[in-house]
Amino acid sequence: MSLFDQIKGFIFDVDGVITDTARFHSQAWHAIADQVGTPWSDDLANRLRGIDRMESLEIILQAGGKASAYTKAQKEELATKKNEHYKELIAGLTPDDILPGIREFLTDLKEHGYQMSIASASHNAPAVLHSLGLDEFFPKIVDPGTLSQGKPEPEIFLKAAAILDLEPRQCVGIEDAVAGIEAIDAAGELSIGIGDKEALRAATMVFPSTSQLSLPNISKQLLGVA
Repeated sequence: MSLFDQIKGFIFDVDGVITDTARFHSQAWHAIADQVGTPWSDDLANRLRGIDRMESLEIILQAGGKASAYTKAQKEELATKKNEHYKELIAGLTPDDILPGIREFLTDLKEHGYQMSIASASHNAPAVLHSLGLDEFFPKIVDPGTLSQGKPEPEIFLKAAAILDLEPRQCVGIEDAVAGIEAIDAAGELSIGIGDKEALRAATMVFPSTSQLSLPNISKQLLGVA
């Protein structure tokens, strides 16, 4: 059996793969960074990609030399404030905000009998999918609140395979962040990166844009994978 033939399920991140909400995360975190006195930069923004909320806050505090300046309760308050701001920003999402080719790819997967699940660090993934009109494709979503470890640890992708009743080797994970690709690979799943080929070089394959995501393109790429 070929690598392509063993695939039974596809596991998606949301931000940067299904829709571009990364800009909203950055905007909301930027506001928190300003509040705690941490200088904002593109490098800091990139370090937060694919990382869960509390860990992202810790990165911001450490970057500003404020790691010990806040109590646990104060940190939770800051994280909640960020999330409320983020939810305000994503409230205006519509199906027009689905990234190129994604609806067609999801439709093709469904028609060919593949199972699909979501492995996003965001607690707001269900709300985002609802706003985009993609609920029907994803009845199974990993609850990040049940995780003991975030990306780049493999737990979320292992759970995403488990809720589909599939083995990791039967699944493909799709991510746009380095931490996400590391998590997929550590889970023993095939990894597809969306974005810069050099940055995501650890992935099984990389497509520069979601518009290239298709079953024929994936099959073609896997022909070159031993």
